[in-house]
Amino acid sequence: MRNRLIIFSIIFSYFSINAFAQNSGTISGQDTERNVIATAVPFLTIAPDPKSAGMGDVGVATTPDLNATFWNPAKLTFINQNSGLGLTFTPWLKKYVDDMSISYLSGFKKIDDEQAFGAALTYFNLGDIELTNGAGQPIGSFTPREFAFSASYSRKLSDNLSIGVSGRYILSNLSGNITTSPVTDPKPGTSIAADIGIYHNKEITVFNKQSLLALGATITNIGSKISYNSADEEDFIPTNLRIGSALSSFLDPYNKITLALDLNKLMVPTPQPDGSHRDKGLLEGMFGSFGDAPGGFKEELQEVMISFGAEYEYQEKFAVRAGYFYEHINKGNRKYFTMGLGFKLEKLEFNFSYLVPQLQEHPLAETLRFGAIFNFTKSESN
Repeated sequence: MRNRLIIFSIIFSYFSINAFAQNSGTISGQDTERNVIATAVPFLTIAPDPKSAGMGDVGVATTPDLNATFWNPAKLTFINQNSGLGLTFTPWLKKYVDDMSISYLSGFKKIDDEQAFGAALTYFNLGDIELTNGAGQPIGSFTPREFAFSASYSRKLSDNLSIGVSGRYILSNLSGNITTSPVTDPKPGTSIAADIGIYHNKEITVFNKQSLLALGATITNIGSKISYNSADEEDFIPTNLRIGSALSSFLDPYNKITLALDLNKLMVPTPQPDGSHRDKGLLEGMFGSFGDAPGGFKEELQEVMISFGAEYEYQEKFAVRAGYFYEHINKGNRKYFTMGLGFKLEKLEFNFSYLVPQLQEHPLAETLRFGAIFNFTKSESN
């Protein structure tokens, strides 16, 4: 049997969605009224880039850049460059450990004004962990690692509308094949997944100012369940629906303000008292996720996460960002403010973001993200 304690402890420690958030000194997962949706490989939902992270984790309809490989592949063909390469680095849970990190490498290439390709690699290093058996005896050490490689394609359907698709290979090695049970042997989990997205923008006038209104929607990580043992016990990956909008207004030729809002929901079965949610298939789990909450429609609404953010940009050289992320207390209780900065020097761009949780002693406190983007060609008109 898979060492569930190890896997739960890892997810528990690095991603607060699994009921880590604290309130008045009690662990939220101990509240029986809370019903958190847990999945395998939750690193796939962590915002990898500091630009969107600085705006409260919005990204499905924000200004297109090479990070569209994560947020919405349909945006790739609207990027105002011909090609680019980006790298971001996030020390994870730095407040508690010093050897966990998330790295994200992405790039894109426009074939012409109608088509673009993108690729991305997400690498999650969970640091060194000392493993023990059920009796607390040491059985070895291991450095768990997870990664996902994605390839994307985007195509314009008109001057204002595009679609995009991505394919993704996921590998999650959490136990290092160290056996802790005579019944089943642990193994790395693997999955194949896909994303589909749509993006639309339109020039409008707001308070007599030239503006651009953008709308976007994606379903990401549509893929097979992951198994971590020879008994083929399977867990859902975080299939996610995200819809959003962004309004960019040009105050004058030098100053621009962008406001953005995203709503997203895991298309994964809500945990049931009898455990029947684990037996559902991919499509049944996805489409049934809109009406399977034991608490009815009220609980379904609680599963919607809200992100909103703002960006001020001066001459496309300097940017200041801020945002907020909200998740209901019964579904993980992640609530945090974000802020960020960006600088452009010719073809090179640097971005930083910082996370400030509402809750004290939160594991995500003091999360910093660093990123650099190199654009190989000058801006062109779309």
